[in-house]
Amino acid sequence: KLTSLIRKISTTDATVLVNGPTGTGKEVISNLIHHFSSRREEAFVAVNCAAIPDQMLESMLFGHEKGAFTGAVQPNKGLVRAADKGTVLLDEISEMPIALQAKLLRVIQEKRVMPIGSSQEIEVNVRIIATTNRNMLEEVQLGRFREDLFYRLNVFPLNTLKLSDRKDDIPTIVANMLFNMDIDSALKTKISLEALKDLEGYSWPGNVRELHNVIQRAKILCLNGEILPSDLIFDNIETGQSTNTAEVLAAKFQNTTTDEVAL
Repeated sequence: KLTSLIRKISTTDATVLVNGPTGTGKEVISNLIHHFSSRREEAFVAVNCAAIPDQMLESMLFGHEKGAFTGAVQPNKGLVRAADKGTVLLDEISEMPIALQAKLLRVIQEKRVMPIGSSQEIEVNVRIIATTNRNMLEEVQLGRFREDLFYRLNVFPLNTLKLSDRKDDIPTIVANMLFNMDIDSALKTKISLEALKDLEGYSWPGNVRELHNVIQRAKILCLNGEILPSDLIFDNIETGQSTNTAEVLAAKFQNTTTDEVAL
């Protein structure tokens, strides 16, 4: 259903807001929207609003003129202009400073950007996709996010589900992960039904990202190219226990004859 929606959205230039827990594939969805759109041959630029200091984010997004601030020794057109005719992904949009939200609103409304230190606006043609793992209506009510910007971004909302709410997808996701991990290898990794049942029985607080970690560990630990339940090391986020691959590996060695283990 989600893929069908993505294909329909991709035929338009509608702004999309993808909401869901961390590790549920919000950036994957954003990439698919770009991939299925008429902009697919143009740039796809992703900006993590939570990872960039407030004072740098405006310059990175909208650019600056030479001498606009200390250290601006040459002009920079910014990522929005760099993505002209393409797509801009604003990851974790809820982390964007409130003052910068007003400037983003103008970019979406007027399709124009004002570089720092410039008195002239420049036209841009970009599609905006934003993602968040927060309740945006609550953010608006608390005054942390502009209401007018929220409604500009929320033209077409999409929601991703926690992995624990779609456990029937786990075998397919695992198969895809193993296929990609083995793509350059002659030996193809298998997974036992018992191991799959253990995966389906876990709560997955870290969602698909945590599943990827577990499968990657299991592929490294497994013998004879088959993942067994003993190869699965979960992060135990909910219990607060630290992950110790050394203990698991030591236990495997103790239970394995020397001719089966190659170091």
